[in-house]
Amino acid sequence: MEKDLRQEDINLVKIVLFGPESTGKTTLSIQLAKHYNTVWVQEYARPYLQKVWNQERRTCQQKDILPIAFGQIALENRLAKRADKVLICDTDLLETKVYSSAYYGGFVDPILEKAATENTYNLYLLTYIDTPWEADDLRDRPEQRLEMFEAFQKALDQHQRPYLLLKGDKESRLKKAVEAIDAILTNKTALYSYSDSLKNE
Repeated sequence: MEKDLRQEDINLVKIVLFGPESTGKTTLSIQLAKHYNTVWVQEYARPYLQKVWNQERRTCQQKDILPIAFGQIALENRLAKRADKVLICDTDLLETKVYSSAYYGGFVDPILEKAATENTYNLYLLTYIDTPWEADDLRDRPEQRLEMFEAFQKALDQHQRPYLLLKGDKESRLKKAVEAIDAILTNKTALYSYSDSLKNE
């Protein structure tokens, strides 16, 4: 079972959009995929939960977490074969872990914990909460946006993941993200190891 949560070994620069709901991750994923003429990996949880909620119930349960994780990695591995140099991921298993911990009293399945720790990416783009909240069927906790953001940033720091904090409008976020990815692609740095924090902005 655990092997199904592992990334396939494909020589790509892998970028993750990382952060709370309604912070522009999908918009930026699409922009970056278009800029680099590559593919982007959508968030598997959204269609999964929409189907569950339409047919069965209106809540995400703890039992949904592993199916979401397996679906996310299967989607990533499939699309990685179609990517050109760069793979843009709208989420990853570390994000799934953050949500599991936040929603279920700190619980994270050991299988998810192991995979979230072992799977690697070249850069995380941490999206701040300075974007308008846009409600839909799946989003909740608009009053806890800062709390969730801090949980995501803490996860990156604890796991020592390279990340770049993105704030501001769509254009400035895209520009900053492209500069960082270009630096990796041109070998200006082997691993774009940012640890930006709000106090440095």
